[in-house]
Amino acid sequence: MGSMSDIIFMLLFFFMVITTMRESSLYVKIIPPQGSEASKLEKKSLVSYINVGTPLQEHQAKYGTEPRIQLNDQIAEVSDIGQFVELEKQARNEADRPFITTAIKADKEVRMGMISDIKQELRNAGALKIFYNARKAERK
Repeated sequence: MGSMSDIIFMLLFFFMVITTMRESSLYVKIIPPQGSEASKLEKKSLVSYINVGTPLQEHQAKYGTEPRIQLNDQIAEVSDIGQFVELEKQARNEADRPFITTAIKADKEVRMGMISDIKQELRNAGALKIFYNARKAERK
């Protein structure tokens, strides 16, 4: 029995160490568009996510059916992106700040005008490294 409790605690500590917590809950539906030139991000810990899509069914009564922007766990407007970028920079180490990447995870049905507005706000906030989330195209 003594060695069995040691094994159980080792497994418990193992799963506690390797498990990561989900950073935010999605309030918007995202089906990424297909991309032909996909690459993986190097350091996912230095990525800030902007989610864009139509609100999920359970949130449509509050937010409507038009595409919305989600920053962390909040539905936001385009004008809130500058403050979001600044808060994300302050949350990182001084040495990591130049390497922060902003990932735009947008639904394939979102209009390009909204994405252009987001890009313009990111440019004004000084977040010039942008990554677009896409799924790989199927090979024939």
